[in-house]
Amino acid sequence: MLPTRDGVGPSCVTLPAGSWPCLIDFLVFRFPAVSKQEWAERMARGHVVNSDGNCVAPKHAYRPRSKLYYYRHLAHEAPIAGEERVLFEDEFLVAADKPHFLPVMPSGNYLQETLLVRLRRKLGVAALTPIHRIDRETAGVVLFSKQAASRTLYHALFADRAVHKVYQAIAPLPPLHLELRFPLTHASELADSDNFMQVREVLTSVSSPGPLNAQTNARKNAKTPAQTTIEWMETQGALARYRLTPLTGKRHQLRVHMAALGMPILGDQIYPVQLAPGSDNPANPLRLLAQSISFRDPITAAQRSFTSGQTLNFPELASG
Repeated sequence: MLPTRDGVGPSCVTLPAGSWPCLIDFLVFRFPAVSKQEWAERMARGHVVNSDGNCVAPKHAYRPRSKLYYYRHLAHEAPIAGEERVLFEDEFLVAADKPHFLPVMPSGNYLQETLLVRLRRKLGVAALTPIHRIDRETAGVVLFSKQAASRTLYHALFADRAVHKVYQAIAPLPPLHLELRFPLTHASELADSDNFMQVREVLTSVSSPGPLNAQTNARKNAKTPAQTTIEWMETQGALARYRLTPLTGKRHQLRVHMAALGMPILGDQIYPVQLAPGSDNPANPLRLLAQSISFRDPITAAQRSFTSGQTLNFPELASG
């Protein structure tokens, strides 16, 4: 396993059949957004290596069916305010409390300013890997595995719906014409949208009083609709605080369901209408918090429960 550098693990590319004379020629073809000069500079810094961890040079011959590894670097990465907090750590597991706007994993314009890389640097654990993820805009509890050997046991908990997750959200009161009664469970089929950032409901959603018994059915049927139990907690002005319990784990499930019921989560930049990229507003974050997560540890058999120390606040105008 190749080492991390400043908390960042290497990316891998498999070299296909081809007639590129040198490695750098292939890299320029494969990644057109990165110039030949930049690849040469990365190689000079030792940021491009072969499977043995040895540095490669621009003039090295291209050898199909081998693997090449490179360490990403962003020349200018904007800092993200908000500090993550470690809630729990043992030899197998880390539970962290993520602030709003911090991505869990490196992607696109985010590298050092991600929860994974911050924790790797802070804890000195190069093998640290997230067991699950939450949206960049969402705050709250995220679990990480420290050992590759035991990682599949924790992944199986999520695959088997053996993890109980509770969220909080602040959103408008429901439209009067829907006559919603809480608690309710909203269920719908979700699919990709023409807008790659959004997910859409493709079948008529169903709302019913009380929770559905989805835990067992979800294990037996991979096509189980996305299901969320929604409970009313308190009201301030035209807004309310809700407790959301996802019975399934579909992408953007909570945000889509709340918007579909006419209660889009406050500060949502994607639902029901996507705003322009780069419109993050620290004064108005997405009011969605992964408040707690609980499960029986598959290794120690201990009952685990981790709770975020963060609180979702109503905006001042709503409370006045």
